[in-house]
Amino acid sequence: QVQLVESGGGLVQAGGSLRLSCAASGRIVGSFTMGWFRQAPGKDREFVAAINWNGGSTLYADSVKGRFTISRGNFRNPVYLQMNRLAPEDTAVYYCAAGATLPTGYSGNYAHWGQGTQVTVSS
Repeated sequence: QVQLVESGGGLVQAGGSLRLSCAASGRIVGSFTMGWFRQAPGKDREFVAAINWNGGSTLYADSVKGRFTISRGNFRNPVYLQMNRLAPEDTAVYYCAAGATLPTGYSGNYAHWGQGTQVTVSS
């Protein structure tokens, strides 16, 4: 059984940075594409970033391109999301996801989800 645990969320001022981590356990997680999604209050869950099994391919939402960086640890675990130049519109619960074959923004391709970590950006 795959388990995903996010950490690193918190409160930060606009322009600041945070690094989220997703620790994965379970069978063959190292072979999965991993992704980050977020959901703001009253809005649908949206794609943020994804990375393939060996870190050689990444995909970003246009809204975070150039500000956020997704990466994998030395043994493909954990998966990180470095968030720079944060803005109030980045406020959301951030979810880690696993199981896609290739980096994709389609949530249906990810079979496993974490519980989420809150990120709040104050203006």
